[in-house]
Amino acid sequence: MGAGRGGAAPCLARRTFLAGLLSAPGVAAARCGGMVYLTIDTGWGREAERIAAILRRRGIRATLFVADEPSFNGTTTLSDAWAPFWRARAAEGHVFASHTWRHWYFRGDPAPGRVRYVSRGGRQAEVLDQEALCAELRRPTERLREMVPDAVILPLWRAPGGITTPNALAMAEACGLRHQGWTANGFWGDELDSAAHPNATLAERAIRRTRPGEVVVIHWGVRSRQVPFAEVLDHVLEGIQARGLCFDVLPAGGLP
Repeated sequence: MGAGRGGAAPCLARRTFLAGLLSAPGVAAARCGGMVYLTIDTGWGREAERIAAILRRRGIRATLFVADEPSFNGTTTLSDAWAPFWRARAAEGHVFASHTWRHWYFRGDPAPGRVRYVSRGGRQAEVLDQEALCAELRRPTERLREMVPDAVILPLWRAPGGITTPNALAMAEACGLRHQGWTANGFWGDELDSAAHPNATLAERAIRRTRPGEVVVIHWGVRSRQVPFAEVLDHVLEGIQARGLCFDVLPAGGLP
């Protein structure tokens, strides 16, 4: 993945990036027609470097929700192979939060203080108590911290698929983590079938419908999408910025 390294160089790169970002015309909040909050879930990772380059060129920082998912290159997204990529993103000023460790799905509350947690496809399942849930949510950011000691990590989490249960939300709050979903217009559709939902249609809709305050979700690539949304991402971001909107990372307390 990317060539970022630990030590003084990333810190200097981050300060330089942030200084340029804050001094760039139209970036200060007072000059914006509103803020949009771009969030990125791990996903398949195939377009990760391409997406990162687009964000860097446009001076956009995002909130990155990390999980240890299988990736396009045969590794998992929180393995050592991905460490340079995450270090580079931290140096660019992106911030991080938990997307669970295994990227399983919450499927019901079998008892007080318990939540059912099921793998993709349903072949494995566990019932998590308070301690196990906290461990599942904290492990990805603990692993990230091992690779990127100076990463900014928010006290937020996102359930895979955005699917929660009352117990999962309450138990996560007890771990000190607030759930962060996305807004209706913030679903840009990069997970959808590209034949039924072509990029041109998704791009036009995203530019037209994104409003101030939107929390947007995309991925570092989606395995099942044949024509990657990354091909139109720059066009979408350009169109939104042309409307006078700016992008920022989520606040530490999250957004409704």
